[in-house]
Amino acid sequence: MSEVTPAQSASTEPERRVVRNEEKNRYDVFFGGELAGFTEYVERGNDSDFVHTEIDDAFGGKGLGSVLAKQAIEDVIARGRTITAHCPFIRGWLDKHPEYDAHVVGKGIPR
Repeated sequence: MSEVTPAQSASTEPERRVVRNEEKNRYDVFFGGELAGFTEYVERGNDSDFVHTEIDDAFGGKGLGSVLAKQAIEDVIARGRTITAHCPFIRGWLDKHPEYDAHVVGKGIPR
């Protein structure tokens, strides 16, 4: 597993941490040391295709989905890969963040 840069959090709030879990082809998000959710991807050539995202109901409303999406997307970009988003959550997050379009197949990258 490779740790992705941790999210900034208020000192009174538990740590939010995103880790690339290569064994399971997913990024895991932890809240206060507990696994709170993940986003799964499939790698094809130079492309990372996000296919499914889940945040455990017990951790809902903490913004962990957005933390997970941002750090996973930024890690894919840092590794020089392109992004495809078949997962509705990741696709919706990317639609709200056009600053990443240059790295997304079907937006900045032709299909």
